Amino acid sequence: MGDEEKVIIVEGRSDKEQIRKIIDEDVTIICTNGTLGIERLEQLLYEYDLDHKQVYIMVDEDSAGHKLRKQLARELPHAQHIYVDRTYREVAATPAPELATALLSRSIMVNPFFLA
Repeated sequence: MGDEEKVIIVEGRSDKEQIRKIIDEDVTIICTNGTLGIERLEQLLYEYDLDHKQVYIMVDEDSAGHKLRKQLARELPHAQHIYVDRTYREVAATPAPELATALLSRSIMVNPFFLA
């Protein structure tokens, strides 16, 4: 999977904004706005060519997030999972240093400021 384009799939706009300020490379962030219907999921797969990208799933640690993670994992078995600490439950509520460490663990470059 060398130099393939990276895509992170998140649930909400606030998740997307939180991640966007931390990463330090060109990564596409797709916001699902919650769970996906079959048509919307197929549209995302086609529109972003997700079968040929490095895909990362980073969703909230709640029942809706678990449902979405399971759904995405079925459709994108090559996707890597990035987890947030259950203590924070939501990606958007997770402190930036925690998110930066989680992203870096999957070789996604982050602004070193957030690793302090």
